Amino acid sequence: MQIGIVSTGTYLPEKSMTGKEIAEIAGIPTIVVEEKMGIKKKYLPGPNDHTCEMGIIAAKQAIEKAGINPLEIDVVIYIGEEHKEYPLWTAGIKLQEAVGALNAWAFDVSLRCGTTVMALKVAKSLMIADSRIKTVLLAGGYRNVDFIDYQNPRTRFMFNLGAGGGAILLKKGHNENILLETELLTDGSFSEDVVVVSGGTKNPITKEAIDQRLNKLDVLDPEGIKQRLEKKSMANFIKVVRESVKNSGYNVEDISFIAMLHMKKSAHEYVLKELGLTDQQSIYLEDYGHIGQIDQILSLELALKEGKVKEGDLVVFVSAGIGYAWGATAIKWGKVN
Repeated sequence: MQIGIVSTGTYLPEKSMTGKEIAEIAGIPTIVVEEKMGIKKKYLPGPNDHTCEMGIIAAKQAIEKAGINPLEIDVVIYIGEEHKEYPLWTAGIKLQEAVGALNAWAFDVSLRCGTTVMALKVAKSLMIADSRIKTVLLAGGYRNVDFIDYQNPRTRFMFNLGAGGGAILLKKGHNENILLETELLTDGSFSEDVVVVSGGTKNPITKEAIDQRLNKLDVLDPEGIKQRLEKKSMANFIKVVRESVKNSGYNVEDISFIAMLHMKKSAHEYVLKELGLTDQQSIYLEDYGHIGQIDQILSLELALKEGKVKEGDLVVFVSAGIGYAWGATAIKWGKVN
């Protein structure tokens, strides 16, 4: 049963921040931010760039590009962040209403920056299992930049967090851009390494907590996570790519383009080297920052504009999310007979 990507959509706010500005606020050299962290520029949310709202804009774009009536959509899966307009809220239902998918039912999924890859697997599984589900919209927004404290050196690896929205429209029986197999890995030993300490049931939000900046992202065991991640992260990153490709009936050598999340430059280059790929087979998002689970959608759209993805290409989405989660999805781009 073929399930294909009909269209995608992205939204980027008007407001942005340069690597130089980050360096000045954080009190570190500009060259470290631009070259080591790989941040030339990143996008910041404006006054109306709320999380779900950015997803709505991207979703409307995807629907318009596909040329379909939103009433054809059977399911809406919200792939944005938990940090959204309201703390206790199913954003997918709002998004469904806003785009006119009135015949659909909706729900939210979450796996940090691995959400889009995971949601593609969920969507494909639903479509295979239920004959009534023919068209699925994945959409959401991201603005976890709100939780960054630039004076906290423990969170420097997250200084790239930005804002934006993305969407993917899937259709059963669509013989183009075929969604192949997804591989996912999670490791709970990292589950409480990176958290916003205050705001949940364990440490409710208080004025004192805000004064102590406990409402910002923090790394509770910086040395421990560094040592453990060095042993596992890149290996798992490579593993999910290899497995998704193999389970799709291909070899790593068949990969034409890999859509990666933004990470430090050395890590990006390491992944390409390990997979035998060149820098022309990926896009380093140094002018966008890390827009969480939206990165893969953005990377694909940029690659299509630049001619890096062509008919017949094997494309791989790959992500890693705090928690820790790794995931990859293989896609056969173009028409398939």
